[in-house]
Amino acid sequence: MYKDVNHSRRQGRLTIIKAMLAAAAVALILSGCGSAGSSGKLTEDKTNVVTSFYPLYYLASEIGGDYTNVINLIPAGVEPHEWSPKSRELDTASKAQLLLYNGAGLEGWIDDFLEGLPKNGKLKTGAMSDGIALLNGNGEGDEHEGEDADHDGHDHHGIDPHTWVSPKSMIIMAGNVKDMLVQVDAAHQAQYTANYEKLEEKLHALDEQFETKLSAVSRRDIVVSHQAFGYLARDYGLKELSIMGLSPDSEPRAQDLMNMSKFVKENGVRYIFFEELVSSTLADTLAREADVDTLVLNPVEGLTSKQQKNGDDYVTLMESNLQNLLKALQ
Repeated sequence: MYKDVNHSRRQGRLTIIKAMLAAAAVALILSGCGSAGSSGKLTEDKTNVVTSFYPLYYLASEIGGDYTNVINLIPAGVEPHEWSPKSRELDTASKAQLLLYNGAGLEGWIDDFLEGLPKNGKLKTGAMSDGIALLNGNGEGDEHEGEDADHDGHDHHGIDPHTWVSPKSMIIMAGNVKDMLVQVDAAHQAQYTANYEKLEEKLHALDEQFETKLSAVSRRDIVVSHQAFGYLARDYGLKELSIMGLSPDSEPRAQDLMNMSKFVKENGVRYIFFEELVSSTLADTLAREADVDTLVLNPVEGLTSKQQKNGDDYVTLMESNLQNLLKALQ
């Protein structure tokens, strides 16, 4: 009789969680909706640089300074995993001098996009994740270290494309951006190098903050809604457990959510992390089930309109991430 009651309760909880998962799926689809298009216009008096998403826009703007016109393809508030370009983006990139993309499987559209560009030799393109030791979907090192891996970044078993979420990786990416700018505009090499050195110093300081402060925390497990923090976890000695896979619209099973709730309770996890560009429904569901709170951990895939107005950037958002990590892990 006791086993029957427990079984009924467990089945009831699974039914509730399944209903919440269904609602979460709808919310995730809605959260991905939004206008997409170029965020700027080409100019004739500067080097035109087109970037695939915000972290590269940040690097190109900081290093390019007054000598570049940087156009980001994905607008504020749009989650980049499911975004795809239209003909106007192809037209803009074809007339620029430089196209920078992350690679490592993030931009599922990039091969077709590159194929559609004119072969006139005027436009330089490059994957800014080159040189980073890549992780596979299980958080382990992959044999494609330092290459633009030709994998589907939306597949849980593919390459983890979220390189920039670690300041250590961002330092490598900054060097790649600087080198590409010098290739297309050698006349301003000195200025690009000076801007890069200032940015590199800022990123090294950020890296040092993460190293020093996270080395002293008592907990190591971070439970996140979206598997976007593998490089952060690897580089700073943390263990990432995710509700969803590499793509934020992949759905977990109800049983997976139950198992994760059990892990949270048994290991003293105090917060479930969610992100701002994706619905927090699943994180909220797990937090209620495990009787814990939620906190933001931002994968910095893009800025919200509010963050843009506040003057936030990669560094300020990563500093906020560090503060929330410390709150959860100390």
